[in-house]
Amino acid sequence: MADFLLEIGLEEVPARMIAGAEAELGKRVSELLTRERLLGPNGELTTYSTPRRLAVLVEDVLASQADTEEQLTGPSWKVAFKDGAPTVAAEAFAKKAGVAVEALERVENAKGEYVGAKVKRLGRAAADLLAAELPKEVLGLYWAKNMYWRAGKPERFVRPVRWVVALLDSAFVPLEIAGIAAGNASRGHRVLHGEAPVVLGKAADYADALRKAFVAVDVAERRQSIRKALDKATRTVAGARWREDAALIETVVHLTEWPTVVLGDFEPEYLALPEEVLVTVMRDHQKYFAVEGADGKLAPHFLAVLNTQVDDEGEAIIRHGNARVLRARFKDAQFFWDFDQKTQLVERVESLKTVTFQKELGSYFWKTMENGRVLQQLAGTLKGAQVPFDELALYKASLLAKTDLTTELVKEFTELQGIIGGLYAKAQGLGDIVSQAIYPQYTPASTDDTIPRTVEGQLLGLADRIQTITGMFSIGNAPTGSKDPFALRRAANAIVKILAESGLPLTFSDVVGASGEVSHPSGKNKDAVRVGHLDGAEDANKEQVAAFLRERLHFYLKDVRGFAYDVVNAVLAAGADDVRDAMARAEALTAVRGSEDFAAISAAFKRIKNILRQAEEKQFELGSAKDVSLSAEAQRLFDAAATLAPVVAELRQKRAYREALVCIATLRPVVDAFFDKVMVLDPDAAVRGAHLGLIDEVLRGFSGIADFSEIVTA
Repeated sequence: MADFLLEIGLEEVPARMIAGAEAELGKRVSELLTRERLLGPNGELTTYSTPRRLAVLVEDVLASQADTEEQLTGPSWKVAFKDGAPTVAAEAFAKKAGVAVEALERVENAKGEYVGAKVKRLGRAAADLLAAELPKEVLGLYWAKNMYWRAGKPERFVRPVRWVVALLDSAFVPLEIAGIAAGNASRGHRVLHGEAPVVLGKAADYADALRKAFVAVDVAERRQSIRKALDKATRTVAGARWREDAALIETVVHLTEWPTVVLGDFEPEYLALPEEVLVTVMRDHQKYFAVEGADGKLAPHFLAVLNTQVDDEGEAIIRHGNARVLRARFKDAQFFWDFDQKTQLVERVESLKTVTFQKELGSYFWKTMENGRVLQQLAGTLKGAQVPFDELALYKASLLAKTDLTTELVKEFTELQGIIGGLYAKAQGLGDIVSQAIYPQYTPASTDDTIPRTVEGQLLGLADRIQTITGMFSIGNAPTGSKDPFALRRAANAIVKILAESGLPLTFSDVVGASGEVSHPSGKNKDAVRVGHLDGAEDANKEQVAAFLRERLHFYLKDVRGFAYDVVNAVLAAGADDVRDAMARAEALTAVRGSEDFAAISAAFKRIKNILRQAEEKQFELGSAKDVSLSAEAQRLFDAAATLAPVVAELRQKRAYREALVCIATLRPVVDAFFDKVMVLDPDAAVRGAHLGLIDEVLRGFSGIADFSEIVTA
């Protein structure tokens, strides 16, 4: 057994790409070793990464594959031997198998007698196999962007490969990647260690040897080191704490090899700017952590994570330089804030005509008008359901929602679109309801985000997203495969999340119906012309959008809420229009699916569905159980179903789905007896039709909560 190390040394890789590539490399190496039977019983794989390297260390790798014996089957015996003498077919098979003709043997199987041969395959040495296969795995890694760096060479990679380490214990693995031959020399920190190679005696020395060269290759180690350094630096300010930012932590982890932290200060007068602006400048532009006081408000300090180690004098110089850069950024933000306030948001609406939303659809003025039309439909539905909301504030928020795209602050800090609109609405006295609707209009941006808190904000978010999706679908820009350049899946995920986690009594039909017919601008005044749909395309477009939303609901229930795949399939097969109702049914089904009775009734429903499918294929007609004299078992099923149906219907009406499912499971004894004693597909057409009609009625009558045939039973 041996330890295997692979390290790919690179020019600095963008931080956002590293984690995915590290995981993929580990998966590829693991699958290769498993596929080639090189992973021992105690095999354990560890991945490492820094901005300059990807690495995998695997324990318990076999020195070579085990020899195997394989049974090959050739042509039929009659073809291979005539009158006991081998034919050309026998000789060809023996040559292919690498054995003498005399070694061929007679093999019998279900199809008859064939020629067979036992072939011994010698296992390949691990070093040879890895040298042949690993370069393809490494160069096959997915990167969002690749580059060529060797003139006339075909390989593409995220950044140029500068060194490769490949060791089985202390022995070299003779592989080559992008023209770089593997060896045992890695490299340490570019500044703190210099260009001198870090020579590895054996694979297991990797992490310790690099640590001595000022490189912490373990991502978890760097993450913990950064958190401790942030805590330590913050403790120098009484009552202060650094503001938790998981995404920024991951960014700086992948920007550094030997992280340290420095605390800096900025002038308190900048705290007059909104926190959102200050934090965005620090986080997105400088990768600094914000500091807050005991009251939770922003304090005039920042924390910078360095990729080096310096003395006190060097730290003071770095602190001064970082503060100077941050001060300049804050001055820009202050200037833009003051400049933007000279123009009211309402005065900016007309300017949206010069801001393109999508070239085939129109400007953001067009988008604003379309959003307002959709919003009017959604608001009408809510009024009918007697849901309270401020209609005037809602329409005002809809009109002004995109106006911050014309502000200088958003042009400089695009991450703040929507947020700036909400802040400006508040600063200009437009009211909290308007401000709180505009501010979170782009949330949730992911499944981890919260939804807008107000009904007005939720409605605005729904209208904006469904209009975007419908418009993009209408011009053929629906997502395909992994391609989604307009982030329509994210928009649909947000719609599902808002419907699932808000109190809005809206369904997919309500939302898609509100989007209506898409206005396609044309002519000189693109924002004033509405073009009708052609050849019924509107209906087809709506159905595509509805199917798209149902697919994202499947994702939400399974991948976000964690329901089992068969539960999700069963629930959505019974209805996928009402998101909150689907969630309630999934929760109820999950709660009862473990019971023996429910597992049995699910299996019975699957059987019913299969029988009905067979009957349809054979063109058997469904009859009525009332038309013939039923057997005792069939009559008991008929009576039990008739008695239970109104009880289940009432429970469904109350959305007491768990209780309804428990009731349905009580059918088990009569269903079991029916299938044990009754021949469903009776030769008598009338009896057969009555049986089929009975089980069809049972299936339809009790499948409103979920299609139980989708449940996987042991």
